[in-house]
Amino acid sequence: MTVHFPQRDFAADVVRQLRAAGHTALFAGGCVRDLLLGRPAKDYDVATTATPDQVRNLFGHKKTLPVGASFGVIIVLGPREAGPVEVATFRTEGPYHDGRRPVSVAFCTPEEDAQRRDFTINGMFYDPVDARVLDFVGGEADLAARVVRAIGDPHERVREDKLRMLRAVRFTAILEFTLDETTASAVREMASQLVVVSAERIAQELKKMLVDPHRRRAMELCDSVCLLPLILPELNRELRDDSAHELTLRMLALLDRPSFELALAALLHALPAKPVVYDICRRLKLSNEETDRITWLVGHQDDLANAPAQSLAQLKRTLAHPHRDELLSLLRVKLLAREADLQPVLFCDEYLARTPQSVIDPPPLITGDTLKTLGMPPSPAFKQLLETIRDAQLNDEIASPEQAVEMARRLKP
Repeated sequence: MTVHFPQRDFAADVVRQLRAAGHTALFAGGCVRDLLLGRPAKDYDVATTATPDQVRNLFGHKKTLPVGASFGVIIVLGPREAGPVEVATFRTEGPYHDGRRPVSVAFCTPEEDAQRRDFTINGMFYDPVDARVLDFVGGEADLAARVVRAIGDPHERVREDKLRMLRAVRFTAILEFTLDETTASAVREMASQLVVVSAERIAQELKKMLVDPHRRRAMELCDSVCLLPLILPELNRELRDDSAHELTLRMLALLDRPSFELALAALLHALPAKPVVYDICRRLKLSNEETDRITWLVGHQDDLANAPAQSLAQLKRTLAHPHRDELLSLLRVKLLAREADLQPVLFCDEYLARTPQSVIDPPPLITGDTLKTLGMPPSPAFKQLLETIRDAQLNDEIASPEQAVEMARRLKP
């Protein structure tokens, strides 16, 4: 049975249209690597001799976006099921004064374009019409050898874009390859220069590494090439306890398809939630939602460690939280990594399986407005009384608004 991949089909159609208009056009970059490895490509990029204006004129201004026209990049919009395809003119690049973008670009041949790319395995082209690979940088040999190697001088590639140091680690980890030693040495020597990269770009690389099944190896590689202390100085190898660090690595490996927030909480679990984990999240420019979620998971990671001995109210309050499933996942991998008894997690699993959400988190029997009608002005005691009545409800000690009001009258300060 033939399997169709809408974005690949659309990208190939883009190539055919460019070629029909007299231009050279090829698949470029990571999609070529993934095709050769038999992996599904996340997206398909096209490189061409056509200039940005020629690309827009060919596909129409309504179906193109000039997101990076000054660097030769145009987005061509495809059918909904295919999505957009990035079309870039073959180019060489001028100096990188900010360690991120070149000050100028010049259009060129495919051979010249390949030389400015980051790693050999990402520097190949593929002709989808004639089904042939164009490899000017030794990428096929490095794929066969399972090596991540910078194209040309690794120091020069890193000088052009400091984020390439983290990308080298990510590709090596997720592909289960080896990092070329010359490239690794250049990363170690230049690791301190990562500070010029924006926090947002660093966080994006960290996210990709932590949600991948090879997250443990990614963190070990980050450590070995001296990048981890730059990203997370709080985990500095000179200050940490080796056994605690090994526990963290084991927890990362044991996570099953975690969200980024859960994976980062596992990585940072040994640190104080406030202010350290909170400050890390703000430094990485994570969203408020991400920050709150990560900080809550770290701060409450042991709340269910003694679940079988807790009161119903205490248990229900935690299990009613929207992130309780991730909290249980964090506790599960922590106990597994310690080779400890999983009873607390199993107890919670069983409780959740037999208990409706309406029982775990029922509507309150009484509110602040009710207390006001009883003649109680708002005060610290006011809030504490509501909490006491809520605990009684969750503990199944009271079950009706009338009982809640009676309890409030009895406990009224």
